[in-house]
Amino acid sequence: MEKSTKGRWAALYLLCGGALMIVLDATIVNVALPAIEHDLGFTQAGLAWVVNAYLIAFGGLLLLVGRLGDLIGRRRMFLAGLIVFTAASALCGVAQSQAMLIGARFLQGAGGAMTIAVVLGMIVSLFPEPREQAKAIGVYAFVASAGGAVGLLAGGVLTEVNWHLIFAINIPIGIAIGVAALRVLDDDRGLGLREGTDVLGAILITAALMLGVYTIVKPAAELGWTAGRTLLLGAAALALLAAFIGWEAWTRHPLMPLRIFGSRNVSGANLIQVLVVAGMFGVFFLGTLYMEKVLAFSPMRVGLGFLPVTVLMGTLSVRYSERLIMRFGPRATLTPGLVLILSGLLLFTRAPVDGNYWLHVFPVMVLFGVGAGLAFPALMNLAMAGVAPADAGMASGLANTTMQVGGAVGLAVLATLSGSRAKDLAAAGATQAEALTGGFHIAFAVGAGSVVAALAVAVLVLRSRPANDPDAELDELAEEIRPVHVL
Repeated sequence: MEKSTKGRWAALYLLCGGALMIVLDATIVNVALPAIEHDLGFTQAGLAWVVNAYLIAFGGLLLLVGRLGDLIGRRRMFLAGLIVFTAASALCGVAQSQAMLIGARFLQGAGGAMTIAVVLGMIVSLFPEPREQAKAIGVYAFVASAGGAVGLLAGGVLTEVNWHLIFAINIPIGIAIGVAALRVLDDDRGLGLREGTDVLGAILITAALMLGVYTIVKPAAELGWTAGRTLLLGAAALALLAAFIGWEAWTRHPLMPLRIFGSRNVSGANLIQVLVVAGMFGVFFLGTLYMEKVLAFSPMRVGLGFLPVTVLMGTLSVRYSERLIMRFGPRATLTPGLVLILSGLLLFTRAPVDGNYWLHVFPVMVLFGVGAGLAFPALMNLAMAGVAPADAGMASGLANTTMQVGGAVGLAVLATLSGSRAKDLAAAGATQAEALTGGFHIAFAVGAGSVVAALAVAVLVLRSRPANDPDAELDELAEEIRPVHVL
């Protein structure tokens, strides 16, 4: 029996609550890192693994668990992920050693991937009607993209009390969401493991993603992109990815059917997401450092500094994005959003050493909030457009994977460039604040270049037919079928 409208929206808010808990954890730790470093005696290099362990597990497992959700049932995967994530949060909260915290963070990343990989697929299944689906995806897009800014605010508040609370807070929330999910979410049986168990494909893509993310966050960031170890591990990751693609094209039950890339909108949306998130994620991290180390903001003030992003993204994503997408189409809604994000990054390259929040930071936050509120709901609509219901979990996992990989790449590249530039300026006699600010400027400029590339993909690859055009679905179907006739 079809779920009532009230029941479907209740399920949406529950799924978004679970996703928000996961997304928050990607950034909530950033503000607490100095306190963790002091209490557990981390070195600067070792401290990075508090973040990296989470990113490697999260980004490496998303595709695998997304497809497994299609096979064994998405509600089961969602609940299993909540259990793993909540248990890992408890371990993080009581950690008294470096090894225990890093291991628990890796487990947290695995649980986070299991939970969030299937959420978008469940939302698409709950809301098959285009207008409602656009609105529901807008709500999820707000959670997925604004959660990082909310995490900075929450991290600042909780760290003022005790850094252990940033992990312990997940325990009651995870339990509450799990209990509610048993009542609100319908059980789905999935396709069954016999319909698509691709063990070798799962091993290849998981190994490729984990090795790729590890290469980005460890040797590339520490030794440089041209170091022998970086090149060797990067080549190995690419070889595993190539082997995965070749295997998926040959096997009968692929983990990721390559037909999904036959849609220009799906392929283009995922590529754009990598480029945009690469530009923005590093800004959240480096913008935090600018406010903390240059403007001398407290953790609480840093969190409040990002609040305009959250408010504006929430207002646009929840109230207006669905109307804009249905009226003008996702591509026409996406493009001005990307232009606003680009403008914010370019404006941030002018932030001075003696900057003022209202003059030099607040306008950037406004541009980011409005731009992301337009861009991310449109991107997620495009990423799920024309995907068969049986592949929804896999497409959801792919969309989340491109977001996480983009974030990892952006953080590694921008942080490395910023650090190198700051060292050069310090060696030339600049003060610490001048050196740091100069490094941030370079990073923001490169982030802007990444968004320019995203704009180029949007113009050259995406289809421009309005979302409410009745012929759009037929065209999308024809585009999906055409490669079959070629074969």
